Amino acid sequence: MLNNAVVFLIIAIIAAVFGFGGIAGVAATIAKVLFVIFLILFVVSLIKGRK
Repeated sequence: MLNNAVVFLIIAIIAAVFGFGGIAGVAATIAKVLFVIFLILFVVSLIKGRK
């Protein structure tokens, strides 16, 4: 999942460089959402692993 977030972040950066503002914004939003989901799942797995 972290890999997908990085891929969408790279797509957003490339789209922003070429001037595609709408595509860059959507890709950046998807990257942020995936990164937050990854962080939540990571914290949950850390908590479950201790028990």
